[in-house]
Amino acid sequence: MEKLWGGRFEGKSEAWIDAFGASIPFDQKLAKQDIIGSLAHVKMLAKTGILTADEAEQISSGLTTIQEKLFASELTFSIENEDIHLNIEKLLHDEIGPVAGKLHTGRSRNDQVATDMHLYLKEIVQEVISKIHLFRQVLVHKAEDNIETIMPGYTHLQHAQPISFAHHMMAYYGMLTRDQERFSESLKRIDISPLGCAALAGTTFPIDRAYSAELLGFSSIYENSLDGVSDRDFILEFLSNSSILMMHLSRFCEELILWCSHEFQFVELTDTFSTGSSIMPQKKNPDMAELIRGKSGRVYGNLFSLLTVLKGLPLAYNKDLQEDKEGMFDTSHTVLTSLEIMAGMVATMKLNQEIMEQSTEKDFSNATELADYLASKGMPFRQAHEVVGKLVLDCTKQGIYLQDVPLEQYQKITPLIQSDIYQTLSSKTAIERRHSYGGTGFDQVKSAIERSKRKLESEEN
Repeated sequence: MEKLWGGRFEGKSEAWIDAFGASIPFDQKLAKQDIIGSLAHVKMLAKTGILTADEAEQISSGLTTIQEKLFASELTFSIENEDIHLNIEKLLHDEIGPVAGKLHTGRSRNDQVATDMHLYLKEIVQEVISKIHLFRQVLVHKAEDNIETIMPGYTHLQHAQPISFAHHMMAYYGMLTRDQERFSESLKRIDISPLGCAALAGTTFPIDRAYSAELLGFSSIYENSLDGVSDRDFILEFLSNSSILMMHLSRFCEELILWCSHEFQFVELTDTFSTGSSIMPQKKNPDMAELIRGKSGRVYGNLFSLLTVLKGLPLAYNKDLQEDKEGMFDTSHTVLTSLEIMAGMVATMKLNQEIMEQSTEKDFSNATELADYLASKGMPFRQAHEVVGKLVLDCTKQGIYLQDVPLEQYQKITPLIQSDIYQTLSSKTAIERRHSYGGTGFDQVKSAIERSKRKLESEEN
């Protein structure tokens, strides 16, 4: 088969080398965007008089036919035609004959592929934003149902202070909100058209780049043709934002995995998001959470892979840039699927509220309450910290907790402690007293949930 670019070559290519250089096994994912871009390009060529109305009509009709076949899964792509662009052009030639060769007037595969990827990522990022929004709604609903569900808060994976489970959920809401903002802000750098930059230097034909951009729904065009064909910052930003998002999902999954364990028993995931063991009949494994935790690594890898590809490239286009697509496709699929699974997993998980609350009664997470109590009575906080620390050590040796210490023993330590100490030491009281903005106090959590619901509603309008 003759190459569409083969006029300068005398030798024949070998099949295994063609296979190594071809991108069609993966860039066929851009078929829809490639056809859309070509339809806009030919319309522009007709508007500017570069093609006659009849030529443009033939090409547009042929592209529309190919588009219909694509949607019907009736297209077959060929390694010999290397990439999606030449495959579509060959299919067009088969459909309408030699006039198909005029489609490529005033452009190059360099600006064509960049246009395809801008169109692809614009669509993907909007879908990611939508799925993050839905997951944030799940978090808010789960929080709203569990404002007074008490659990231990941790630092260093040690019991620290009792908190509202809703407060914990809203922490992830905050992370996901920032993730959504990052993706939203990145759209303005994706929403730029490189079409018409041609190979690197623009073109001698009187094209109208602004018109092409308008047809494709882009808000602006690249100001510099070299930059337009060689820029992959928008993909790097997508991979970077995706890496941060996956890191947040992975942290959440790590906690879910711990909470499902026999040692915690805080939550139980539904069967839909769990699997069993081939040898141990009793097992119910949180495999979906583990997979999301593991897949964060491949998303990181896709980011570092493209950073490495780009770091030594001179301007403008280089074949190395063929490596920009597989990681982008993989990350897109991974992120969208992970968000769907997370939303379903969190929405349906069962909370063991009694176990959660009991775990805050058989620990020393109320030690700060006692120190704050003494400080509120006038004792310097550092002195109060030392007094309580020594008391915790003594309780540990006795095998009791702060709420088990008799009042007379407390008053031997300091007469500042009165009978109201036991109410102060309860987990519920500890949470209720934390009225500072953004804290775990039930009133603060309710306010945070209401603010979040208003924000989510405003994003939908």
